[in-house]
Amino acid sequence: MSRIGSMPIEVPSGVSVDIDDRNVATVRGPNGELTQQLNRRMDIALADDVISIERPSDNREDRSLHGLTRALLANMIEGVTEGFEKRLEIHGIGYRAEMDGTKLVMRLGFSHEVIFDPPEGVEVAVEENTKVIVRGADKQKVGQLAAEIRMSRPAEPYKGKGVRYEGEHIRRKAGKAAKVGADM
Repeated sequence: MSRIGSMPIEVPSGVSVDIDDRNVATVRGPNGELTQQLNRRMDIALADDVISIERPSDNREDRSLHGLTRALLANMIEGVTEGFEKRLEIHGIGYRAEMDGTKLVMRLGFSHEVIFDPPEGVEVAVEENTKVIVRGADKQKVGQLAAEIRMSRPAEPYKGKGVRYEGEHIRRKAGKAAKVGADM
């Protein structure tokens, strides 16, 4: 039995959940509205502000989808109540970020600026010119935008310059070793 899929989801007050007969879930809350098409094989029941998910059989695919469906619904509810946030750090001399309206403009040592226009429902903020914060209700969009920002200049292992997640450890490599016995 899936330990994640069998756990019920409690719907907090101020959040409304609608699940139609084709398993399209719509969750509305203080931070907005999210809609997701869930797998039609799963039986999703909403009763007394508690969502429970049942699977039709114990075959491998149904077991996988059981936990996935529950996780997607729980993330939608958490997104419209609290939201999701990813923090990134920029390291390197002359590397910095700033906001130009809603667009994120970063100078990362290239001959050009790197510009990101966040998708609808995701907001970007900059603190101290070296910290970028990505916030939104949709966990997937927040994570995707943060990953794209990080991939614009991933932290390199020799000096550690680049963009990384806050608290991410970069394995450092030793530089080029001096030649031993040059007069041989």
